[in-house]
Amino acid sequence: MPLLKMENLKKHYGKGTRTVKALDDVSLSVEKGEFVAIVGTSGSGKSTLLHMLGGLDRATEGKVYVDGNDIFTMSDEKLTIFRRRSVGFVFQSYNLVPILNVLENILLPLELDGGKIDQGYLDQVIRALGLQDKIHSLPSNLSGGQQQRVAIARALATKPSIILADEPTGNLDSKTSQEVLILLKQMSEKFNQTIVMITHNENIAQTADRIIRIEDGRIVSGSSPAPGASPL
Repeated sequence: MPLLKMENLKKHYGKGTRTVKALDDVSLSVEKGEFVAIVGTSGSGKSTLLHMLGGLDRATEGKVYVDGNDIFTMSDEKLTIFRRRSVGFVFQSYNLVPILNVLENILLPLELDGGKIDQGYLDQVIRALGLQDKIHSLPSNLSGGQQQRVAIARALATKPSIILADEPTGNLDSKTSQEVLILLKQMSEKFNQTIVMITHNENIAQTADRIIRIEDGRIVSGSSPAPGASPL
């Protein structure tokens, strides 16, 4: 059974002749430990797709299963809790809390949820991302690449079922972008972490294990896992 599965997903806005089909009957699956890139131009539906996967928005029709859970059958409250515990987000703009230091930002999702801290695992993540000398620094004292490393560590902290990365290198220069992509790949391999990343950049997408292309709200290639993908 795939870790992530979407069935006949539709997201429409408006009515009648003014209906905009942001997603139009999309089905795909992602196996545990896969690093998948979703590629498309602006307006192709890739951001809408990511929002559906993370339960940030509800579909007009169709289903999304994350780790066997049909997320659209959950109440808003239960979906919020599930998202906090099972989905890690990495955004283009980092979304760090400026008055919290690096360690506090990383621990924030766990503290909001009242979760127990696995100190050994946390130390491993911080070392893997090269943040051990920055844990007491505020975000304003970090470079863009360092801030994105903190965002990745925060996403990993709860041991989520899946990490969703929304144009994670969009605000970075080419050298730093490559470093962040290498780190995402390493995190996927080191922790068997499932990652879905959206991007408009073909070169960035090449880092992933599989590339899914979306146009006009429909997947045009890459919807099936590659042969040899890690089974659940």
